[in-house]
Amino acid sequence: MGCLASTQKNSGGNGRWPRNVGEVAVFVPGMRIPKPVDFTQPFGDGLSRDLVERLSALRTRIVVMAGQEAPRATKPRRTATQHGGSTMADLQQALEDYLPVLLGLAENGNQLKHELQFSWLNQEDTAEETTMSNSWYEVLSVLHLMAMLSLSQANLLLLPITSNDGHLSKLSEERRRACIDIFLKAAGYLNFSIQHVLPQFPPELRKDLPLDLAEGVLQALCLQALGQGVDVQLGMAIDSVKATMAVKRRLACEMAQENIEGLPLTNGWGEKHKLFIQWKYAEAKAAAYYYHGSILDEGNTETCKETAIAAQQAAEVLCKESNKACESFHITLRFHDSPYSEWERNPTLWGTSKFLSEKIPRDKSSKMQSNEDPYNNEMILQTAPALPDFALSLKPDEYQLPLVDPSWNDHIQS
Repeated sequence: MGCLASTQKNSGGNGRWPRNVGEVAVFVPGMRIPKPVDFTQPFGDGLSRDLVERLSALRTRIVVMAGQEAPRATKPRRTATQHGGSTMADLQQALEDYLPVLLGLAENGNQLKHELQFSWLNQEDTAEETTMSNSWYEVLSVLHLMAMLSLSQANLLLLPITSNDGHLSKLSEERRRACIDIFLKAAGYLNFSIQHVLPQFPPELRKDLPLDLAEGVLQALCLQALGQGVDVQLGMAIDSVKATMAVKRRLACEMAQENIEGLPLTNGWGEKHKLFIQWKYAEAKAAAYYYHGSILDEGNTETCKETAIAAQQAAEVLCKESNKACESFHITLRFHDSPYSEWERNPTLWGTSKFLSEKIPRDKSSKMQSNEDPYNNEMILQTAPALPDFALSLKPDEYQLPLVDPSWNDHIQS
């Protein structure tokens, strides 16, 4: 049913730390990079020469492009003269061109599906390279890379553009709407992988998949994509004079519903990923409590006022926790000799982060100056009022694999 080989290079026991992840609006936990494959030897006379050459050419194109794109994708920074995204789109198209031909190996009970060894470099697994003689492993790796490219594209679009004079432009509504569509597309790739590709692996082989492709990691990335889509919606609502407080609270509560826990990641990329999730979760809960408290504060009873103060205090504590997690994320060591640039230590605030950093301290001084909480932060959070229960409204795109390339009908030899 397919064999596996994993190799671990010298990594000091910590795997590979990302040397510099650039400016981050959307954390992409490392792209898995395919290694070259010789298609000619395993198949012998099982496939025609034309089909073998086509498979080889399509995959070689991906190997070259992915190797070039990965360093750029992990260190993005938008400037007024940077167009960005074109190489990502080219690689995405190359993957889409490869899939229909690859599926000829994986589907329809093809006996050749286990003849070829596919090898990929991992990012979130200390076993840095994983090789499997299973075509569904290749399909899963391709879909994972397509999802990571989508998240990278969303990150690039969400970064404020810096002009030559250092001025930061405001994110346009068009760009933010495009980002939401990209998040849903990424979630669609990941959700399809969980629901339809992982079941293709027998249990004994599934447990040997690299951590990058483990079900828990794929699920966490899917939830992250959906949650950040809601985050963009909340940022748009904050900037809109038409959005009500109730709408903003609902969006913030949707983001705060799911705390992604239990990620089986221990190396440098994994630790960065966990810190990013902690940062965004605390930020979401801070926003949810802020808007919940604001709505309660409109009530006329003493109980409403007291509950509003408790909610606002929780928002303040969570905002501080979010800031700490944000700072930890941006200064976490990659290598001991890696210098931190100023923009890594002090990331540009935008959207919900910018709003909370400005609004909560101002509201505290104006509304809560005479109601300083006597308890510590933990007690504040334990006694905070319950948030309304709103499930995520965004759903992953309904992705479907393409049809098997018709060239398989003509080129499989009996």
